[in-house]
Amino acid sequence: MFDDLKGKAVVVTGGVTGIGGAASLGFAKAGARVLAQYFGGGEELKAIEAAGIKTIRLDLTEKGAPDKLIAEAMKLFGRVDVLVNNAGTLVGRTLLADLTDDFIDKVLDLNVRQVIHCTRLAANEMVKQKSGCIINVTSIAARQGSSPGGSVYGGAKGFISAFTKAMSKELVGHGIRVNAVSPGTIHTAFHNRHSSAEKLAATAKSIPMQRLGLADDCTGTFLYLASEQASGYVTGQIVEVNGGQLMP
Repeated sequence: MFDDLKGKAVVVTGGVTGIGGAASLGFAKAGARVLAQYFGGGEELKAIEAAGIKTIRLDLTEKGAPDKLIAEAMKLFGRVDVLVNNAGTLVGRTLLADLTDDFIDKVLDLNVRQVIHCTRLAANEMVKQKSGCIINVTSIAARQGSSPGGSVYGGAKGFISAFTKAMSKELVGHGIRVNAVSPGTIHTAFHNRHSSAEKLAATAKSIPMQRLGLADDCTGTFLYLASEQASGYVTGQIVEVNGGQLMP
């Protein structure tokens, strides 16, 4: 279905676990050459590497880490056709009264700053190629706000949505498309850490499809947005994947 992805060089940040891990496997199954960045992987790392996916362990919030990531992709593949900016997390639930500069910096460094740098570095290579695709991962929280304690994360994802649209306009003249996937409540380790079982059960009941999403539910959207054949006239879009949880 996505034959034009065969042989493409794909970089996925946070590409070993959860939504990113599913995306890495999906691209590999489509015949792409994949480099997955990770910081913690566990058992999922074995499955990723068993699929022939190249991996690199980096803390993307460290100075110079995005440079190392894109340099590794160039060393392995000689080009970057697709960048998936998936790495990011809530860090923790912290109410407004308890927010500190240190906490705010952690959330913004992981969810905003490294995305900007990875995008900048990959786009530099894509401009030389006169082609490329960047897919950011935002969140349903960008449109409807996070649950209590997630305000900085939700605001960061709002930035990612706006950044996606701005980059789509800036880079389109170089043959680069920029879009974003916006997952709803996807049952991954993210929510195991930051949401109670009761909260997740209540959320599932509120979704028209009556279930939480799975990481694999997002994979087809990544492949669609990466495929010039399937979505060559699509740029600057935020694609909602949420089982009807949000209907903009």
